[in-house]
Amino acid sequence: MLFRRDRGIKKGGGVCLYVKSDLKPCNKDITNENVESLWVEISVGLKVTKKMIIGVCYKPPRIDEGDESQLLLQMEEASKLGQVVIMGDFNYPDIDWSNGVAKSEKASRFVNMLNDNFLFQVVQEPTRNESILDLVISNNTELISNICVGEHLGNSDHNMVSFEIMLQRQLYKGVTKTLNFRRADFASLRASLQCVNWERLFMGLDTEGKWNIFKTLLCKYTQQYIPLVSKERHRKVKPLWLNKRVKVEVGNKKRAFKAFKLAGTAETFIRYKEANKACKKAIRQAKIEMERDIAARSKKNPKLFFNYVNSKKMKQEGVGTLLSRGGTLVDENGEKEEILNSYFSSVYTSEEPDNEGFPFNIPSASNLATDAWVTQEEIQKRLEHVKVNKGPGPDGIHPRVLNELSAVIAKPLHLIFQDSLRFGMVPRDWRIANVVPLFKKGSRSQPENYRPVSLTSVVGKLLEGVIRDRIVEYIAVHNTISLCQHGFMRNRSCQTNLVAFYEEVSRNLDAEMAVDVIYLDFAKAFDTVPHRRLMIKLRNIGLEHNICNWIENWLKDRVQRVVVNGTFSNWTSVVSGVPQGSVLGPLLFNLFINDLEVGIESTVSIFADDTKLCKTISSMQDAAALQSDLTKLENWAANWKMRFNVDKCKVMHFGRNNINANYLLNGSVLGASLMEKDLGVFVDHKLSNSRQCHSVATTANKVLSCIKKGIDSR
Repeated sequence: MLFRRDRGIKKGGGVCLYVKSDLKPCNKDITNENVESLWVEISVGLKVTKKMIIGVCYKPPRIDEGDESQLLLQMEEASKLGQVVIMGDFNYPDIDWSNGVAKSEKASRFVNMLNDNFLFQVVQEPTRNESILDLVISNNTELISNICVGEHLGNSDHNMVSFEIMLQRQLYKGVTKTLNFRRADFASLRASLQCVNWERLFMGLDTEGKWNIFKTLLCKYTQQYIPLVSKERHRKVKPLWLNKRVKVEVGNKKRAFKAFKLAGTAETFIRYKEANKACKKAIRQAKIEMERDIAARSKKNPKLFFNYVNSKKMKQEGVGTLLSRGGTLVDENGEKEEILNSYFSSVYTSEEPDNEGFPFNIPSASNLATDAWVTQEEIQKRLEHVKVNKGPGPDGIHPRVLNELSAVIAKPLHLIFQDSLRFGMVPRDWRIANVVPLFKKGSRSQPENYRPVSLTSVVGKLLEGVIRDRIVEYIAVHNTISLCQHGFMRNRSCQTNLVAFYEEVSRNLDAEMAVDVIYLDFAKAFDTVPHRRLMIKLRNIGLEHNICNWIENWLKDRVQRVVVNGTFSNWTSVVSGVPQGSVLGPLLFNLFINDLEVGIESTVSIFADDTKLCKTISSMQDAAALQSDLTKLENWAANWKMRFNVDKCKVMHFGRNNINANYLLNGSVLGASLMEKDLGVFVDHKLSNSRQCHSVATTANKVLSCIKKGIDSR
């Protein structure tokens, strides 16, 4: 269907909108005869119909102030009607949308109106010459995806803007069986395991055999004393606020209505109205109490707030349609997992079959041992602190079960852990992973826009934690980790990295010295760590022999499968990398890149794989020295089988007298950047904080928007 609003007298202008008839579109009467806009309500959803407002606007460059005010009022009114998407040519060239700064009074009024009504503008590329004039605005940015600024359309000097609106939440139904802890008989489960003579059962068995015996008995008694319950994925569940009082009032209301239907008298109708009023009051009070409870608990666990708000939103869940290597779109479960698994496996690093070509020129340490043994008391304490709300790994052992049985299973796990550490043998169940793809940003149809997170055995991660703590103690005593590394280290963080690094940059700028900063990005850093080279470094820093053997076996013959919407891909081998989602992975990565700064004369700052290189530049000789250090890093990456993502590596020139030198990485000239997002903080070449302040304000405004739309008792 075509909706249009033509200009009355003058030539040009006007707006129109085509809408599919099955969306049941209808005009919304919030227009003004002098404002070129139209507003259409559409119906979306399958079982539950929801309304959405689509607005199309054109604001001429020279518009009467009263008409402009009317346009802003229309947008404000539309935003109060529910979900809204507004598009059009607004002709505000004097707004910098990267930081939300308006350079004129009219533009400032427009930006303030958007902020006051929790409306967000999502186009970030110029749509006419160097200006962003054509805007897409919504009060729910999750509705908008795949924004693209394309070519000119016909004779227009504006670029086309295309985007997608998500009309329906994607739900993937399926029935899963989970443990019903409400009906669990933990007392009998503990008693049964308490009677087991673990020493006799484990006699003569290796680590794998002992683990299999333990797992078999634990699963057997778990099935015996904890019943299973079938749960339909995404089935409708009762509201969190549905308490006993509400149930009573709902029952009273139903009985009063039934009495009114039978009698039809004025007296029964009055009773029904009173019951209905009491029911509404009870529901309102129940919601207030529940939301206040969530607010109080969210101070310690902010996820509670966002989980509650997100449960009310039209939000895409899981993995949607994916683009295969052949260029076709795939939406079938059973195929999407294989596409993702194939992509995740494609980035792995292969190594030489022997030691030929291995770079051994890394600083060595004395071979000092660290105590890797673990006590039964420590295991029980770790079991008592297991996060019970997490899911089980591929072995199916639920963390809630481990937590409840901590006192009775600490002994057999102690025997298994000691055996595993003594002989450096890791059970197969601890070396397999269910991989959950987490969306990062960009198009949801591109496999490369998903990050693999490994869900592994909870028991295996307990021993990983023991080993991690022993290694951390060792490297703390011997100052093994470079001071330039701030990631995953005690008393170091993103904040310490940023403060230390930019304090040096600002100090040099205060001294009127130019500074060049090179921002480096490793491609798939955690997934490409070569295992044999990693083991060389671990042994060279002096870690105890048994720990090294254990880690080597833990990395050996790993396999994974991808889980999408409850279905699994085939198993595939993991030949490189440290598992994302494991306990040991981050520390092992730190140790692997620990010698990155060796021989570098410029300032190096690292947080995990995010690396910055910095030097004051007063001449081409200084630039050549920085280039020399960059070349050393390039050679380090080549020797240790790592890759820089050159397209994402940038140089930023600070200082008014900067010579703006070019730098080469892997034969390509690094792109110069005026602004970078460094560990979540926007930094520009003037060290201005306006973009970061705008980002924080926008984030805060989105939280306020969540409260406005998702909290009934606000």
